Amino acid sequence: MTAGEMVAATVPMVRTLDLEFLESTAERAVVRLPDRTDFHNHVGGPHAGAMFTLAESASGAIVMAAFGDQLTRAVPLAVKAEIGYKKLAMGDVTATATLGRPVADVVAELDEGKRPEFPVTILIRREDGAVTGEMTVVWTLRPNA
Repeated sequence: MTAGEMVAATVPMVRTLDLEFLESTAERAVVRLPDRTDFHNHVGGPHAGAMFTLAESASGAIVMAAFGDQLTRAVPLAVKAEIGYKKLAMGDVTATATLGRPVADVVAELDEGKRPEFPVTILIRREDGAVTGEMTVVWTLRPNA
């Protein structure tokens, strides 16, 4: 099971929005939100909440790809998120997430008994490539008690 499939299987909202995981590796996760009228806002593009969920889901996919092997000893949790809406998004939109710290550094902190935090940056683009949103989610790996 890929990291994207794992997120889709465990997070009902991902299925509600019909998110499609195009890529999910420790280096990059790419997720698409289909253009559906029931996801639209008052100007005909995807609702801000749908775009937030798209980007947060892409961040979750990269976290699972990068740290899925640590699940027996730690739980990944989103600590905080910030999103900026830059341009009107119309049609299908795609979120691309990248990890902000090397996996080995995060795991080393976990090995030391710490609760590491790390950022994931996400760019949301419409089909013509224009960036319509930018998001950063700070994640932690909370050691199991």
